Amino acid sequence: MKLSVVVSTLNDREQLLSCLDGLAARTPDSTEVIVVNGPSSDGTTGVVRDRTDVDVLVEISERNPNVSRNAGLETATGDIVAFLDGTYEVEPGWYDALTETIAGDASVATGPVTGDQRLDVDPRTPRTIAGRRVRLFDGANVAFDRTVLDALEGFDEYLEVDGARDCAHRVAGLGFEVEWTGEMAVRSDVGADGGRSDDWGTVYRSLSYRLSKNYGPRPTVVARILGSAIRDGLTGARRIGSGDVAPTEWVANGLAVVANAAGGFRDGVLARYTDRSAQRNPNGVSVRHDRAVRVYDRR
Repeated sequence: MKLSVVVSTLNDREQLLSCLDGLAARTPDSTEVIVVNGPSSDGTTGVVRDRTDVDVLVEISERNPNVSRNAGLETATGDIVAFLDGTYEVEPGWYDALTETIAGDASVATGPVTGDQRLDVDPRTPRTIAGRRVRLFDGANVAFDRTVLDALEGFDEYLEVDGARDCAHRVAGLGFEVEWTGEMAVRSDVGADGGRSDDWGTVYRSLSYRLSKNYGPRPTVVARILGSAIRDGLTGARRIGSGDVAPTEWVANGLAVVANAAGGFRDGVLARYTDRSAQRNPNGVSVRHDRAVRVYDRR
């Protein structure tokens, strides 16, 4: 099996170099390494072009991680395609765990992301949503059998955050198995900007979009969105009492949540009926071919 690794980076040159050093040391020479950069302003292009262990450098102009992943997927030729965040370095057992998992019963492999709490749920425990068993994974450390990505049409570029969560719902909807293994680990020695975004409007647009798109406008979907908003609102109210958040900021966040949740719900329902197939991805990899501003290909 040939492995392609898509590394997404944005203004994290020094950490990216550690990531690439780890891949060079801990994966076979046959591994195809694709760096998707952009739009960085820290000299990333020059240092990556100077490296002989990077097969393809793709420059993009959009700050959307799902655009970055799809740009790398367009270029990848491997039977297995892994996605990494450039702020993380693979641990010594990463490659063996990945290939053994994909060679087994699972079609998607994932593992720990250490050094930053990017998921607010335990990825080892599946969740049941509308009767569907979903195992979430982190887009900073996940690998797919290529047939899964073809069936999914890659990532949904409507989403600015939590695109991997949407992908996990669609993986479950198509009946593919996801396996979490502790040996497929990545780590960051510097705290990266992960986890939930502070832009609550963007977070709730993503939440309502992916739920309504994948499950339709059913009462349980509305209840999940409202329940999450109420919990976060109460948390914010408690932070007002402790002086961590100003009342005006709490009100502004609440208005942003309401407006974006409604917009995301509307767009998700529209997307569901735009793409009635099981892949549920009207904004996938084949929809456009203008993601790359420039491609440096050494293959």
